[in-house]
Amino acid sequence: MEAFPCTTFEDVVELTRSGEVELGMLAVENSTAGRVADVHSLLPRAGLHIVDEAFVRVHVNLLGVRGAKVSDVKEAHGHVVILPQCAGFLKAHGIKGKVSSDNARAAREVAEGGDITKAALASELAASIYGLDVLAPHIEDNANNTTRFLVMSRTPDHSRRATLMITTFTFRVRNIPAALYKAMGGFATNGINMTKLESYMVGGSFTATEFYADIEGHPEDAAVKRALEELRYFSTQVDILGVYPADRRRD
Repeated sequence: MEAFPCTTFEDVVELTRSGEVELGMLAVENSTAGRVADVHSLLPRAGLHIVDEAFVRVHVNLLGVRGAKVSDVKEAHGHVVILPQCAGFLKAHGIKGKVSSDNARAAREVAEGGDITKAALASELAASIYGLDVLAPHIEDNANNTTRFLVMSRTPDHSRRATLMITTFTFRVRNIPAALYKAMGGFATNGINMTKLESYMVGGSFTATEFYADIEGHPEDAAVKRALEELRYFSTQVDILGVYPADRRRD
């Protein structure tokens, strides 16, 4: 497929939903920086379905204008999620991280500015496109720095089967003591591995909470079916966001 860049995560969702693009690809979490802000709250109301996941090894590079050196750089610009991925390098070199809306834009603006004291945190491809030098390659603090992406479609596809399937869903529980404990009990008793469970407020209320979860298995598996039935009994709402093969690099 041909890649189509978008300015915001909301644009990715809207273009996919409208049919202007066939699939949308959203970064949801990074092994160093954690979850990508707003994406988990955006997914439930997107009206789209997760059909795949991709684990991408991410290299962070310090890009500067031609002739600049690392010692010249005072500011490094990049997306809010990329800054923690190389925080150790930036601190060691006395470079202040600055938030940009995305890394490619940061590279473009550094190239346009021509200031040797400003650099971008981006890919080697961005350096090539905007005529920047790679002042320091692969400066990520962790050797396994990886970002997980979800592939979104207008239509669900639960027909595929692989050795390991992932089911993603959201749910809300009643605001009563032990509600979450009871809702989760079915996964424990049926031997279902839950690989992710996160919560966030709904509608700005401190008493209304929605949970986002990933489990191993397919909704048609007998054990998963029993666990979901028990979840629905103790929940006010359960929505399946996607059923898809696990990325081969998931461990």
